[in-house]
Amino acid sequence: MPADPDTLVSLFFRQAQRLGDRGFLRFKVADAWQELTWAALAERVDDCADALAGLGVSHGDRVAILSENRLEWIVSDLGLMTAGGVNVPIHTPMTARQVAYQVGNSGAAVVFVSTTAQLDKLVACASDCPGVSHVIAYDKVDPPSGTGWTFHRFGDLVDGERRGAATRDRPVVGPDDLATIMYTSGTTGDPKGVMLTHGNLVSNAKACLDVFEVLPEDVRLNWLPISHIFARTADYYATMAAGSVLVLAEGYERLMDDLQAVHPSLISSVPHFYENVVRELTEQGLTNEPDALRDLLGGNMRLCVSGGAPLPPHLATFFNERNVPVVEGYGLTETSPVISSNRPHANKVGTVGQPIRDIEVRIADDGEILTRGPHVMRGYWNDPKATAETIVDGWLYTGDLGTLDADGFLSITGRKKEIIVTAGGKNIAPRYIEHLLTEDPLIDQAVIFGDRRKFLTAVIVPNRALLSAELDHAADSRSTPEALVAEPAAYAVIEQRVAAALKDVSRYEQIGRFVLAAQPLTIDSGHLTPTLKIRREKVYATFANQIDALYAASTDEPVN
Repeated sequence: MPADPDTLVSLFFRQAQRLGDRGFLRFKVADAWQELTWAALAERVDDCADALAGLGVSHGDRVAILSENRLEWIVSDLGLMTAGGVNVPIHTPMTARQVAYQVGNSGAAVVFVSTTAQLDKLVACASDCPGVSHVIAYDKVDPPSGTGWTFHRFGDLVDGERRGAATRDRPVVGPDDLATIMYTSGTTGDPKGVMLTHGNLVSNAKACLDVFEVLPEDVRLNWLPISHIFARTADYYATMAAGSVLVLAEGYERLMDDLQAVHPSLISSVPHFYENVVRELTEQGLTNEPDALRDLLGGNMRLCVSGGAPLPPHLATFFNERNVPVVEGYGLTETSPVISSNRPHANKVGTVGQPIRDIEVRIADDGEILTRGPHVMRGYWNDPKATAETIVDGWLYTGDLGTLDADGFLSITGRKKEIIVTAGGKNIAPRYIEHLLTEDPLIDQAVIFGDRRKFLTAVIVPNRALLSAELDHAADSRSTPEALVAEPAAYAVIEQRVAAALKDVSRYEQIGRFVLAAQPLTIDSGHLTPTLKIRREKVYATFANQIDALYAASTDEPVN
């Protein structure tokens, strides 16, 4: 019997040979949904691998993909790995400077781009990417001039004439070979390139099948960017390992329509999506209707997975009580990514679950979470010093603080490097306080400050609709977001909610004063990373005058 696949390449082609004419990928073209079988996708992957080999891509060469989720992204990913290459995925919201850094730092010689907008970023930083020799565009865009690149259109390069030929010799790809270099979001300074092997990703994808109880008949809707490790492993590679169906959503703006169109049984998302689902049911007065939640999610949803940010317990409870469970997990880019997760039948709300198969977790003396196993990265690209600081004796130091309960469920209490030390000498984990605040449905987002200060302050983004209802007026054009948060009554309502949320924490963990923000903190505004983590320094920069004024107005002594 053939050995169990231990690389993404062998896993994919094993499934393609086994499942042949069964559907694997669904995607929208114009106004119609289309489906590609395993066999048809395998032919395109072969074409792509041959084309890349013809451009000189061989074992260990880096190939960047600057694209939104689409069929071509997946063909390129599997094709370049089949040719022995290493995928360097770049988030599309990145600026030209950020694109230049990742392309240049990785040494990518070939770059796939999706649209004119993405190509323009690459052109703008061409002088900073001297190693690039070939650029391949998915859309029909005008070739750039003066760059020195050889330009190709994907449809011309990967055409039907070579389909299935696979005449070139293929390099042997093993589990210890690099599959990808994924750059961390980099809240400060330049990001680091995380090196993940085929063995890392295959082991994590297979473990996800057990954790989420994925079945061959499942249909998973993907909308999170597969340039990010969460969706890439939990959606794309796990679905590939299960032999089930993966549907590429049209984007977040069309997500609710896509749910109704494709009737998925699985979805991975971030807490913000689940908040919006609850908000829509609340506004329609359907929260107590037995099947309303399932119907809103397409009628067949049996499991939702949450990651990327802390899941407020009230959201998990809402879903679980309506028999559409949300399970929260935890991981890092450096760990492929899943370290721990709740399961459909072992779901302890408020935790991030138990370690998944073959993975060890322990808590260091200072509270830091350490993990060891097949999921741990090889290291940081061209950065042995950072690698040595992060991986010690096989244990990866996550930088997160947490606890393990008697049943082995992990709870995240904060971020070690984000610890606030107040003027009174107290150590405070801001994420813990922020988590308590956002448990209140009236508070959508909260960011805590107070390092070397006398007390804690916060920037709070209220839920506009619920706050308007609390104030007994409609959240429409008669009350702009700016006008709403400027109302003294609005501040008073949120002040009461803050006090209630923090009633069980110590005096020095209380919020002394806060700023109400009119607009949400987003990736586009620069306040969130592409993986939806808070850019604390960016939030502070935006609200610095208001935050500083809160401290200037106080004559209080340090809180102890």
